[in-house]
Amino acid sequence: MRKLLFVLFISVFTNLTTNGAELVSPNGAVKVKINVSDHIYYSIYRDNVPLLEQCNLGITVANLTSAKSLKIQHSRSSRISRQLSPVVPLKFSTINELCNTLLLNLNNGYAVEFRAYNDGVAYRIITSFKGDKNGKVKIVDEDVSLNLPDDYQLHVQPAKDFTSNYETNYIHPDSKKFKASDQMVTLPALIDTKKGFKILFAETDLTDYPCLFLKSNNSNRIKSAFSKVALEDKKEGDRFMRITREADYIAETSAKRTYPWRYFIISKNDGELLESTLPVKLAPRSEIQNTDWIKPGQVSWEWWNAASPYGKDVNFVAGFNLETYKYYIDFAAKSGVPYIIMDEGWAESVDNPYLPNKKVDLHELIRYGQEKKVGIVLWLTWLAVEKNMDLFKKFAAWGIKGVKIDFMDRNDQWMVNYYERVAREAAKYNILVDFHGSFSPKGLEHKYPNLISYEGVRGMEQMEGCQPDNTIFLPFIRNIAGPMDFTPGAMINMQPDVYGGQRPNAASVGTRAYQLALFVLFESGVQMLCDNPTLYYKNQECTDFITQVPVTWDETKALHAEAGEVAVVAKRKGKKWFIGGITNGKERAITLDLGFLSKNKSYEMTSFADGINADRQGMDYRKSTQTVNSTSAIPIKLSRNGGYAAIITEM
Repeated sequence: MRKLLFVLFISVFTNLTTNGAELVSPNGAVKVKINVSDHIYYSIYRDNVPLLEQCNLGITVANLTSAKSLKIQHSRSSRISRQLSPVVPLKFSTINELCNTLLLNLNNGYAVEFRAYNDGVAYRIITSFKGDKNGKVKIVDEDVSLNLPDDYQLHVQPAKDFTSNYETNYIHPDSKKFKASDQMVTLPALIDTKKGFKILFAETDLTDYPCLFLKSNNSNRIKSAFSKVALEDKKEGDRFMRITREADYIAETSAKRTYPWRYFIISKNDGELLESTLPVKLAPRSEIQNTDWIKPGQVSWEWWNAASPYGKDVNFVAGFNLETYKYYIDFAAKSGVPYIIMDEGWAESVDNPYLPNKKVDLHELIRYGQEKKVGIVLWLTWLAVEKNMDLFKKFAAWGIKGVKIDFMDRNDQWMVNYYERVAREAAKYNILVDFHGSFSPKGLEHKYPNLISYEGVRGMEQMEGCQPDNTIFLPFIRNIAGPMDFTPGAMINMQPDVYGGQRPNAASVGTRAYQLALFVLFESGVQMLCDNPTLYYKNQECTDFITQVPVTWDETKALHAEAGEVAVVAKRKGKKWFIGGITNGKERAITLDLGFLSKNKSYEMTSFADGINADRQGMDYRKSTQTVNSTSAIPIKLSRNGGYAAIITEM
């Protein structure tokens, strides 16, 4: 919701000419210099240090001849000062936006808007072409080129082609060794300038347009890559459509429109990355007028643990059946978890979402869940949804609260539009949406905040393939872009050299305290409890902590942050503070400064730390309680692949 907006028309640039301009952030720390000749070029500085030099941008439209020599015809500068209140606040419930803007109208028929924030820069292209009889134009290509003036280090996620599901491990090449023959990479991408600054590059407000990928252009330059418009595709299996014939253009779209924001978060320390809200500021505002029905929350999930409760209280054959799902509903009700998810197997087939599995008895489960105040989320393939777009109306009539839609695994214009059609249609019937097999968030979750989360991450479903040395980058890269369905909560925890877990005894790599910390550190409007209720009952004090952790927050503070090494945050919900921190494969000792607490007040702090043997036995942890205040300095030790979690309550 937009609470307050002031647009002040002021002079925020210097030396505006027909071929150049300069835009400076409100505090003067960030600067972008623009010059126009054969292309539109820009350079970005922080604290007068050149970080990106002579990058270029532009757009190529079919049947449109661009001017050989570009000039600035008109310009307008302004300042935006407003207060935002996200419908699903993952970092802050109130966000103050302040930036200087510059709109440049060019002689080639389009404009470019730049924004300079105190922690970053963003730009987008705006077109007002005549178009064909339908008001459309064909976009042949968009030029997004980054020129790195020195040998930087890249932290990026490779993609073999445009069917990427954004679930590969990060790679970390030096930019000069990143070659044109290498695989593309997805967004967001983290660039370490080795000059004391890091740059997170990503996009938002993506609509009716393909996702942006990056490729090396050799010579320490990076260029854009886009999936072309699909002319023909072919079904493979029961959940994938492979593009078999492409157009020679990347989008056919409205001739008069704004294009996606390309943004650069520029951090002087890694804690600034963990606290950044730039993607929220640039994203579109909600098109859902009444959002009261959108209820973020935790979910008990059966797929990871193969729906296999056991023990003295389980006197039925476990599996995808009525008795097992009632057991999950009972667990959720006892634990204050508002939802359960029913993954693949709830329906007779993946093709027919209207015919539940007879062993499951979906309608009885919906009734039972309503009695226990636990909502049901149903898993679906995207193809089943596409062929049955009226299912949202039907599901709402049944009493279903949300859907988990899986296996899109495409990034072309049609598929981007599919995401929006689904979110919009689901919103009509008060249905939440969680996309799996998806690209990373690109602003749609703010336009339709019933889109509560995305996968697009190498998460816990990868079992042994989900390693802390990779996961430690997620708070600094993937989660900054938006909500991330990582599915934490394992109660069987192993160090990587002794890993041996598999369903139904699925296990995580890392320590128990690490798993608890993820619920605080990672951001998602729907946070899965991935493990078996049996194990949560057997580890009740850990379960009690997990189920106290909110999924939305009023305030976030980075306490210790080093990308790829360690991430520790404190988050506030109301009067309670929570701390969550994880590390990579290196043991470390740090001290927590609790100066964020209110002064002259005492608090009770209950913490879960790695046990003395956690470096060998991942399930070793220590719970402790102590009195603290704003002057307290708490020494903690993180095991290799370890973590720390705490709740702080005013006394």
